[in-house]
Amino acid sequence: QVFLVESGGGSVQAGGSLRLSCARSGSDRSTTYWGWFRQAPGKEREGVASIDIASDGTASYADSVKGRFTIAQDNAKNTLSLRMDSLRPEDTATYYCAAGGGPVSPKSKRWLGRYFNYWGQGTQVTVSS
Repeated sequence: QVFLVESGGGSVQAGGSLRLSCARSGSDRSTTYWGWFRQAPGKEREGVASIDIASDGTASYADSVKGRFTIAQDNAKNTLSLRMDSLRPEDTATYYCAAGGGPVSPKSKRWLGRYFNYWGQGTQVTVSS
């Protein structure tokens, strides 16, 4: 079982920046990657960025955030961050930390060919114009 807790959401004006953090605890040897999803009201949950839990930290980004968001991890501290710059009103959503690599379950969400099985409670990001 893996537990994820997000922090760092808030409100900001367009063009501003925010940094989200996620703390991971528990143990599941099949968990080999983690990342961030977001869900705006009335919309599907979508992948934002993900990174391999490995020394090279290969990262992937949604086209909508490339060049503006940066995902990073501190494996010694089991923490994940998402630096969000040049924020836009359309970035407004609840952001979720997620982890995956193990068996698929009803809670799993697929993104870029990978299934994310563990979820945090979410943190709200609001960008005003």
